[in-house]
This record gives sequence, C-alpha cells and structure tokens, in this order.
Amino acid sequence: MTLHDRVTQNGGGSFIYTSPYHSLQTSGCFATIETSAHDGQDPAGNFQQQLSAAFAEAKSAGIRNPVVVGAIPFDTTQPSALFIPEHVQFFSRNDHTHDSLNHSRAPIPPVTTTAHLTPSRQVFEDMVSQGIAATRQGDVEKVVLSRIVDITTRDPLDALDLFQRLVAQNPASYNFHVPLPDGGSLVGASPELLLRLEDNGTFTSHPLAGSARRSPHDARADRAAGQALLSSRKDRHEHSLVVDAVRAQLAPRAASLLTAPSEPELVATPTLWHLGTRIAGSTATAADNALSLACLLHPTPALSGAPHAAARGLIRDLEPFDRGLFGGLVGWCDADGGNGEWAVAIRCARVRPGGPRRSTARLFAGAGIVPASDPAAEWRETEAKLATMLDALGLSGAVRTTSDGGEHGRASL
Repeated sequence: MTLHDRVTQNGGGSFIYTSPYHSLQTSGCFATIETSAHDGQDPAGNFQQQLSAAFAEAKSAGIRNPVVVGAIPFDTTQPSALFIPEHVQFFSRNDHTHDSLNHSRAPIPPVTTTAHLTPSRQVFEDMVSQGIAATRQGDVEKVVLSRIVDITTRDPLDALDLFQRLVAQNPASYNFHVPLPDGGSLVGASPELLLRLEDNGTFTSHPLAGSARRSPHDARADRAAGQALLSSRKDRHEHSLVVDAVRAQLAPRAASLLTAPSEPELVATPTLWHLGTRIAGSTATAADNALSLACLLHPTPALSGAPHAAARGLIRDLEPFDRGLFGGLVGWCDADGGNGEWAVAIRCARVRPGGPRRSTARLFAGAGIVPASDPAAEWRETEAKLATMLDALGLSGAVRTTSDGGEHGRASL
C-alpha cells in the first residue's frame, strides 16, 4: 500500500497534530515527498527546491495554501515521510468536540506474553558505560543512547484509537498521528517543541534535556524530585549543552535572538520532570520557513549529543538498530509565509499490521550520557520515558526484563 493509498483510504489515514499553537487534521493526498532532508536547512538546496515545486503544483491544482505534513527521520540522509494533503482543517485542541480528540472507549487488544527488548538491560548498561568512558576521555561531551521495545498484539491495534488515548492522557503534549508508506502509523505525545515559525517571522524553540521520574501520587515527593532536578549539576550541564547548541545554530539566521528565562524551567509530563529553556527570536530573511529552520537544528544534542559528528559516530557504533523516524521530526509547514511547527519525534510508537489479526508496536526511548551518568539510572530513565506509550497501551508497569542475555532481551507483560 502506498502512502497515497493510505491517506486517501479512510479517516485512519489522516495526519493529525495537536499543539497550543495550531492543531490540524488532513484528508486526501495530493503529492508525496520522499526526498531526503539532508540539505533541508538550505533555502536554495535540493530538498527546499523539491518542496517549492510541489507547493507550486498544488497551487496550480487549486489548493490555495498548500501544507506539507509528516515526518523526517533521525538520519536525514534517509527518505522523508512527507506529503501534501488535499484538504487541511485547522482547529483548537481545546475543542474537545473535535472528532480526532474524542477518546475512544474501545477495549485495548490483548498483547502477547512477551516483548522483545533491543538491546537487553545488560547490553544497554554496557553501552552507557562505553558512552560515559567516551565523555570522560573527551571524545564527546554528551551522547544520547537509546533502546526499543517491540510489542505484538493478539488482535489488530487501531492507531487512531491509540492516538486518542494519548491525547486524553497527555493533553498538553504535541500529539501526532502520521500515516506511513508501509500502511502503519507513527503515533506519539512529544513534550518537546523543536521549532515554531509564525506569520510575523517570530520563531520559538523549546529544547528539553535533563529528566527525573515524577511521583504523581505523592505531591511532596513529586515536588522534591522536580527541585532536585533543578539543582542537579549533571542535568544542568546536559541541558546547557543543548541550549548553547540551539542558540549557536539559530543566531546566524536570526535578526534578533532572545532567551528567556536565563535559568531552565521545570516542564512536567504525566511521568517525568524535564529541564526546558524557551528560545525565541525573529528571522533575518523571508527565505527561511519553519521546515528549513527545523532542519537547521535537527538533531539537537538532546537527541544525538555534542559535538554532533562525534556523537553520531558513537551512536552508529553502539546502538544495535536503526532509529528510523524515532528521534526525528514531526509536524507541518505551509506554502504562504512558511509558517509551521515541528516537534521532536519522541514518546512515540511505530504501529504496523503484523499479519492476520495482529499488530506490532515499536516503542523508543533514549537517555543523554555525560561524565556524571550512571548506567542503572539511565536504564531507569528510559523506563520512565517508555511509560507514556505503555500507559496508552494499558501496559503501565508491565514490561520487566527477565533475560539479560545477548542483544535481545525478553520481558514479561
């Protein structure tokens, strides 16, 4: 099934994205864009030229202000998963009567009794130890190492139903449902805004780095966890690497660049506290659009590490899988003015048909490794990050490693 077939088949093929800025839902597919975004930051580069040509064709076909939607992978040399829909409906995410936000009460399909972990806990902690050694030797300042969990359901899993559950459980997140060429979907509830560009040329980025597990049933312990994160030298160092990199990348393309507040703030999700710093400014040229600026930043040290090239090399050496769309970008950008918004593709799952009456869901989580990191603590951080998707699947607290042998562990559900 092609992406065009997928998004024109039914409502389950809609791209849906919710945000405090603009939320939207699409129908139909005018054109797909699989061009890699490796030069997407360059307004005169091949990717942006392909996008401009597709926008022009859409306008000639009667689409007044075309919008490109979809996802770009972590490795931007890989094909993009973008398309220009035939119709776009913008709405407020506070409008709980909107069909895409109505929480489904359909039962969650039963899952198999095991999940596959890649890598196992022992191998992941060994990876982290190697990452710590690299940071202490000065090879890198920070590297982000991740893992995946593959879950199989006994009955088909409705990705749109999963999206609605995520919206209900994470109403303040950047929630998304992206139809993919293989007939599957990328579904998630990201807490992290990479780049927003508004009509007046104002851009905003809100990088997150540094995390702590919340205690939602104990208010005192929850507040203490947040305050401890704010005071953590290790997490403040990790956060400053990301903020400094984002500012440095944006500064040459900005007429003005402001950061407020001067200290990081606490950002809460249902499962985690994060350190966040909101960076705002205005573009120096009309040639930039939301996607060119997002590609300029992607991936930030929050997803790869610093320096970027050395961290990427270490990720390739240590991670036993291809991230694909995980850690990439998801969002939208319009043709008139280049307005749009792109979130980081984290707290998400790739849902695929898994054969007759089955589906698979691949979950992803990573942790930033710096000299003060601890392998066991980084494993626990990834467990907390996986909880967003596990909660939506009705599996909160259910995935536990039972074998540490080899690259692939198994877990009880």
